[in-house]
Amino acid sequence: MWPLLPAALTRIPRRLFSFSPRTLTGACRLLGRMETAVVRCLPGEPKLTISFCLDGSHKHMLRDQDEPLGRVLARISNGVAKSQDKAKKSKKNRGQQPCEAPEPTVVKLFYDGDEVAETVLNSEAWRDGSVLQVGAVKYSVHRNAPSFTTAELPVSLLAGFPVCPRLEIEFGDLQDCEFTWYKENAPNTRYEADGESLGQDAGWTQVGSGRVHVPSNQDIGCRLKLRCTPKDGSRSGLAKELVSVGAVEAGPGVCTFDNRHAYTVKQVEWPSVRVVSYNILADIYAQTELSKTVLYPYCAPYALELDYRQNLIKKELAGYNADIICLQEVDKGVFVDSLTPALDAFGLDGVFKIKEKQHEGLATFYRRSRFRLLSRHDIALSEALTSDPNHSELLERVSANSVLKERILKRSTALQVSVLEDLNKPGRMVCVANTHLYWHPKGGNVRLVQMGVALKHLNHVISEVVPGAPLVFCGDFNSSPDSGVFQLLSEAVVPQQHEDWSSSGPEESCSMELVSAFPPLQSACGQPAYTNYVGGFHGCLDYIFIHPDSMQVEQVIPLPTHQEVTTHEALPSVAHPSDHIALVCDLRWNP
Repeated sequence: MWPLLPAALTRIPRRLFSFSPRTLTGACRLLGRMETAVVRCLPGEPKLTISFCLDGSHKHMLRDQDEPLGRVLARISNGVAKSQDKAKKSKKNRGQQPCEAPEPTVVKLFYDGDEVAETVLNSEAWRDGSVLQVGAVKYSVHRNAPSFTTAELPVSLLAGFPVCPRLEIEFGDLQDCEFTWYKENAPNTRYEADGESLGQDAGWTQVGSGRVHVPSNQDIGCRLKLRCTPKDGSRSGLAKELVSVGAVEAGPGVCTFDNRHAYTVKQVEWPSVRVVSYNILADIYAQTELSKTVLYPYCAPYALELDYRQNLIKKELAGYNADIICLQEVDKGVFVDSLTPALDAFGLDGVFKIKEKQHEGLATFYRRSRFRLLSRHDIALSEALTSDPNHSELLERVSANSVLKERILKRSTALQVSVLEDLNKPGRMVCVANTHLYWHPKGGNVRLVQMGVALKHLNHVISEVVPGAPLVFCGDFNSSPDSGVFQLLSEAVVPQQHEDWSSSGPEESCSMELVSAFPPLQSACGQPAYTNYVGGFHGCLDYIFIHPDSMQVEQVIPLPTHQEVTTHEALPSVAHPSDHIALVCDLRWNP
């Protein structure tokens, strides 16, 4: 018989499926152990896929569901013959005596001990628990077995910072999967850029288990490897091994959020809720020439790189153990590729609202053991102003100044609205709002109109969808405590004489009394000296507003000290990933 098994166990399959040869060899020496073949076959799809390891390489066959089984078996047999012929020619070219012509390889499929007829269609033939025989090797067929459709390690690895792989699974549950982490025994700078295994003699030491791994200082200079097995309950699929492209690097030392984490070591207990609001600085803004040379010239260039900053952001957010996180300036790619996998590993689900004609937007995450997302009511503020009858009165008043109206309608500002249900008390809801208002220092009148639209929309959502639900309103409002926006929220009315109505000059000025759709709201974190600190400016721009009748502030997590903020002159820095500072508070939600 063709000696397939030794060859299959002494070479490393590449790319998508990569196994440790030592691990496989030891495992397959166990009596009765079979290799695994995974078949993906869904009703309504014309094709099925068959995946298994053959002669040391991974085979991924795409076949018609209504094709007779015999054609697939013949294809596999021909592949074996070609592989043998290639090996034979290779020996001859090296001057070695080729082996005698091998016997034709037997390729059959069995179910319950009986051979499956070659006339049976693929859709029926490849049943869960059937056995594929290829020469001397037998494969246990797993139909629609758990499998990773995406499995990637982040590029940048820092000692002391969580490494969160990006994983997407089919027919399985990430909560059931098994993870084992290894570090390279000795630094090796000759590894390939695609992160594949170097060879059988590469030494690895197990350093952890679990979906998230935090490398230590002892791992600096070493690559990491993750072996992950997809599972659904007790059902398993083919394991994958991921090897990091680069080695673990030294971290920045003490970060601005480290002392804050001392207040958030544990999650709060019901009915308390921990809320975070944070402008994390979009990469599309951090990488502009203006940012590097004018806004943040004091920040080391590498500390503005996305991979570096994402390490800090993920560690900071994970350490707050929050129940609700509202983020602004979130790049779409960052939400999908970085934040979602990382925060999912820490128990949070998230939703994203991109700004119109922009690459960044708003993200709201919530702890899935505490909340269930009931509905979303996101809007673009300028579009809502012109299309929603609820804003007709405000639109009419704004239209009196065509220049101001045009400026407002050009803005892509969005409002993200999520209605969450308290899983500890079904039927009790909270409305979580998240926004990032117009940024221009002379745009106070624009921000007032934007907030007027936002409050009207939020009142409509609460009245029509979740009557009586409290509001938690987070965001970067780009408004100081003496602004019209702050007054509108905290006092429920802005007089027509407020200076913000003429903030952009006589041409765009307007004069109106603006009344909030809500009673006065409370700034849960008060009025910090600043939440934004850059070289040329510092001030309080970020807030978490609440209904004081429904929620009380239990704890405000202290902001970094001025010394911590200015250690590297200003923000962002090697020790802080954004030009803003996160607001964190614990709220007691009246049962």
